[in-house]
Amino acid sequence: MLLTPPAPSILLSPVMAGLSLSLALAGPAQAQSWPEKTITIVVPTAAGGANDAMARIIGQGLSTRLGKPVIVENKAGANGAIASEYAARATPDGYTLMFGYIATHGINPALQKLKYDPVTDFEAIGMVAASPIVLVANNAVPVTNAKGLVDLIKAKPNSFSYATAGNGTAPHIAGELFNLSIGVPVVNVPYKGAAPGIVDTIGGTTQYMFPSLFTAYPQVKGGKLRALGVAGDKRSKTMPELPTLAEQGIANVNISQWYAMFAPAKTPKAVIDRLNKEMNAVLNDKAVEAKIEAQGAEVETGTPEQLKAFVQKEVGHWKNVVSAAKIKIE
Repeated sequence: MLLTPPAPSILLSPVMAGLSLSLALAGPAQAQSWPEKTITIVVPTAAGGANDAMARIIGQGLSTRLGKPVIVENKAGANGAIASEYAARATPDGYTLMFGYIATHGINPALQKLKYDPVTDFEAIGMVAASPIVLVANNAVPVTNAKGLVDLIKAKPNSFSYATAGNGTAPHIAGELFNLSIGVPVVNVPYKGAAPGIVDTIGGTTQYMFPSLFTAYPQVKGGKLRALGVAGDKRSKTMPELPTLAEQGIANVNISQWYAMFAPAKTPKAVIDRLNKEMNAVLNDKAVEAKIEAQGAEVETGTPEQLKAFVQKEVGHWKNVVSAAKIKIE
């Protein structure tokens, strides 16, 4: 008579049970003790631009709330792709964060073959702010609005060039959409970040630029640049007197810089939730909000889930825009 062999026991030995419990508790325990050391925010642009300035404002606030140093590390290049790949490959322990923006987590997938995925290689933490793109010109250009600039460009098309924060950045995309709208292929002069582009536009090396208002406002307010129009569907709260390009008859140049915080994929959810809570608290501080809004940006907060859905939508949107406009980067 054959006997059916007994079913394998599903009971674990005391040693194995203890090991399994330790592994199960490792993630939550790590998250509960976080942070224990310095946190680094990777910024994908050069120092001095809007991304850098905003990341430092947030970093200072997080440092105060978390009780640990928060430093900024600038890794400019490849329209933010270098910094994004670096951050995506970092240890997912909450000590390396990524200050992403419209280029790194929106436009890049439409323009270049990436070694990172803006959705699957990152955990979304939360939105930070948004700032409209504005058309600004060197004071020597004899116009006071965007329509006047268009008339000058059409009269002397070879006399103009525009600065950008690099190929594929929002200022570049805005410039290309502007070219398509007015029917003149003005030359793009790419810089390694918005700040050096602003400097050369003020100096007259280039005649105009499409930076974020956050980057441009101090120079406009100080009289070093002239604002000609907003490249968006509505006027800015900071400069309500400045009309949009659409109001001036220049269609289909609608783009706004947005900024958000991310962490490498598989960063513990408890850490992500804590970061979201503390970052929102920083952004909701009236002093911080006033500091950001005074520079031409509007604070935007939300949940990790909302940011993830937003990034997915942005990636699809810019693929459609770039394809329809036939925009390419060298």
